[in-house]
Order: sequence, then C-alpha cells, then structure tokens
Amino acid sequence: MERIQEALAKARAQRQQGNATQKKEVARPHNANPNTDAWEHLAPFKLNRAALKRNRVVAADSGPEAAPYDLMRTKIIHQCQINDWRRIAIVSPDAGAGKTTTLGNLAFSFERQRDMRILCIDLDLRRPALHTLLAQKPDHSMAEVLEGHVPFSQHGLRLGSRVALGLNNEPARNPSELLLSRVARDSLAAIEQEYAPDLTFFDISPLNGSDDNIAFLQNVDCAVIIAAAESTTMTRIDQAERQVAELTNVMGIALNKCRYIGDADEYQYY
Repeated sequence: MERIQEALAKARAQRQQGNATQKKEVARPHNANPNTDAWEHLAPFKLNRAALKRNRVVAADSGPEAAPYDLMRTKIIHQCQINDWRRIAIVSPDAGAGKTTTLGNLAFSFERQRDMRILCIDLDLRRPALHTLLAQKPDHSMAEVLEGHVPFSQHGLRLGSRVALGLNNEPARNPSELLLSRVARDSLAAIEQEYAPDLTFFDISPLNGSDDNIAFLQNVDCAVIIAAAESTTMTRIDQAERQVAELTNVMGIALNKCRYIGDADEYQYY
C-alpha cells in the first residue's frame, strides 16, 4: 500500500507542476434546518439481514467487520468539514472494484453517526446495483425522479432516521443526456433544498464504462476512487485520478478487496 501511495504522490506532484487551475465550487443549495416531517414521511427501509450478509454489507451493526467503513466515514466527515464539501461521488476505474458495496456499507455506517443526515443516491443509471445489494425493490427509478415524473417523497427510502436512499428498479434510457440536463440538476437541487442533508453521496458509473461520469462529476464537490487490490493496476489508478481531477476534487483512493494486512491493521479492535 505504501508503494501505491508513493507512486501516486509522485505522479500527482508532476501533474500539479503543470496545472495550477483551481477547482470551481459547485453551486448547490443548503438549508441548515432539515425538514423533519419530510424525512419521517419517507417509506422505511426493509431490512433483510440475510441478504445483506450475502452481499457483503457488513456495516449494518457496529463491530470489527464494520470498523474499516466507520474509519472511512470519519475520514470523509473530516475532509468535508475542512473543505466545505457536501456532494461526494463514489467511482471506480473499472467495473467490479466494489464502489456500490462501499457505498452500501457507508450508508449503514453513517446511520449510526449521530447529528448528521445523509442522502445516498444511485446514479449508475446504466447498470444500477445498489437496490440489489441492499435487497430492496423500489417501484420507481431515480431517472423518473430526475425527469420530474415522480417526487422523491414518493420514491426515497429512509434507513433509520438519518439516511435517505434513492435507488433504481431498472436501467435508464439515455443516461448521459439525462445527467447533463438542467432538469436533472434542478431536481437534485430541489431534493437537497427540501431534505437539507449534511452530505450527499452518489454512486456513479465506472470511469471506463461510459461518459456518464464526465457528465456528472462536474456537479459534485469531490470524489472517492475505489480500486480493487490485485485487479486495478497502478496505471488505471493513476489514469482515474487524473480523469477525476480534471472535473472535481479527488478526496482519496480506497483500496478494496485487499487480502493482506499489515501489523497496523491487526491492532486489536476495541
């Protein structure tokens, strides 16, 4: 892991020498007073522990298995607070790295975090998977919400009292065009205005899969890149970081599916 960090730091430093362009801030509304009634009227999440365990969603309860996601949650909160970031994309260089699994676990981790409200929205509109991962069967899709056909109040699910989920029941037609449209931007802004989340997470398509991510990354404050150990190459990680950095801020890179741990990772769980 140290070698990966060193190589990425070297490549990043070389890019920054030739690129002094500053990222523009994303214009998005924020209401410091969340509408409690709106949250309470969202349909409750139907918990299926057997399916969650099967799908590697291990953060539904606190404990050793949830600890890595709790640590990731805390680091995200810290970075968002010091940078005033509120929209975070979860993305991967290629399919199969585990970005959706990461977001599913983060949703449960944040549900245990007091004094914060979180939106988790599936915008991987070509191959939506968050609903399958969480064993949910929504009646509508986020495409219908973004197009204004279905209000989020009739579509969103409430996980506990602090996390709202926007899922899909099928792939969308023309996802790139939809994500680039003004109506989609206005719909997301309206959702954030009404529900006033502290943070909003977006699961978006893999970087090599389509131009959907290019269409949407410019609308977020930052992105977390999920790479798969022994699968995602250093070249692909560096390419992904460069591609994301052209559109928004890179919060960090998380190495998923790692079978080997160091002494520091074996520290006793309290």
